[in-house]
Amino acid sequence: MTPRPSLEPVRRLLRQEREDAWAVRLLRRIVLGIAGAYTLYTLASVGRAAFVMVCGLLVLALAVWLLRRRGQLLLALVSTVVTAAMTGYLAAVGDIARGSAGGLLSGQAVLGYWALGGMALLGAWMVKQPRGRRGVTVVLADVLLVGASGVGMMAPLFGVPLGFLCVAGVLTARSGTFRSVKKCERPVKRPEVRRLVAAADTDGR
Repeated sequence: MTPRPSLEPVRRLLRQEREDAWAVRLLRRIVLGIAGAYTLYTLASVGRAAFVMVCGLLVLALAVWLLRRRGQLLLALVSTVVTAAMTGYLAAVGDIARGSAGGLLSGQAVLGYWALGGMALLGAWMVKQPRGRRGVTVVLADVLLVGASGVGMMAPLFGVPLGFLCVAGVLTARSGTFRSVKKCERPVKRPEVRRLVAAADTDGR
């Protein structure tokens, strides 16, 4: 004979005794989960745009849950997404202000800003020995990139080149290149200085 399944967990859930923390927390999570699922279903049923928005929010929540223990990568991804949205918005505002909405130059600028945002994200993780945290490096580069897009809103020809210089400068400054170059120069310079001092002493004698 097969053993009957135990109904003790169901009884604990239905009784909801104050001393039983497991049952109290589980019932609360079930109620909130059903309410959240119904809310998302209602929003997704409004239209195609709402459905896409709900799917995007679910994907974003899943990504945040999976990356909850990698704070720097999560910070960098959030900063990149926000920067992409802000640069696109500033480019659109600049087009509207100039009376040329949807212009070719604006589209190229937006793609350039997005490419520079990806460059900052990848460049921060390609460095083997960075100076500081990688997520902070991406945030600094993105802040300067948003500033460059603000300049490009008034002068479209200078936005992307200025953004490239800002991103490249931040990556270079935070990569420790100057520090490694100095370390390599020190053992080269010291023997040369000693040799010159010895030659000067010999000539003086």
